[in-house]
Parts: sequence; structure tokens; C-alpha cells
Amino acid sequence: MKDLLVSEAAYRPPFIPADPVTPERDITHAHFAPGDRIVIIKGAFGGDLCGEEMTVVAPSWHTPTDEDGWRLRNPHGGAHTFITAHPRHLIHVERYCPDCTSHLKALAQVLLPQMPADRVVDGRWYTLNALDHLVHHRDQRSGR
Repeated sequence: MKDLLVSEAAYRPPFIPADPVTPERDITHAHFAPGDRIVIIKGAFGGDLCGEEMTVVAPSWHTPTDEDGWRLRNPHGGAHTFITAHPRHLIHVERYCPDCTSHLKALAQVLLPQMPADRVVDGRWYTLNALDHLVHHRDQRSGR
């Protein structure tokens, strides 16, 4: 897996490749803890999934899903140094984790065939809302 900072130059397919895996992931809030290094998969490059690595900082309410989430620190800083994400969006990168490994393999099996391997691809599965909460395109509820 490669680290990907999705830039404005990244290829954006004319459609959002379907990600049915992440919204169906059944993972508890307690699976993660402050200090964990995680990745959020945001696209692909060269036949591998890519994402942004961050560090879990503290528990935080994830408003778009009305469920417990985690406050994350992006080491690249900027306007969005700290964001909040739902646990199902996170994958451990620093330690072996069977659940996260299984989730990553399932994502690769479903997503990689939908993306060209010869360029950086932004899957556009996530946006940041006004509260800096990471929202998967299938997490949004009406009125939020």
C-alpha cells in the first residue's frame, strides 16, 4: 500500500467506483486507541490501494453517522490537521491486525478492478464536512 496525498492533479474517474465494502464493515469503536497509526484508503496507484496515514488522537462524536468516532491527526498539517472519522473508515498500519488486513484485502478485491493502474486515481469516497468530519459518500444522512 502506498501513501497518497490526493492532489488536484489526481485523476478523477467520470464515476465514483463503487465501495460497498466500507459502509458494511462491522467494527467497534474500541478496536482503535489513541496512538494507533491508521490509513484511510482514498484511491489507487500502480495497481495498489493508496491512502493517507494519520494518528488516532482521542474519542470524538462522528456527527454524520451519530456514532462514536475518533479524532485523527494528519501529520501533513494544514487547514485540516485534525479531523474526525468513523472507525469503519480506519485501517491499522503499524501493527498486524487480522480484521484490518481482511478489510484491506476485501477493498482491493472490489476496488482495484474498477481503476486504471497507470495513474493516481482519487476514488472520491470521502469528503470533509464543515466540522472537519470525514464522511464516506454512503454515510451521509439526510439533513446533515
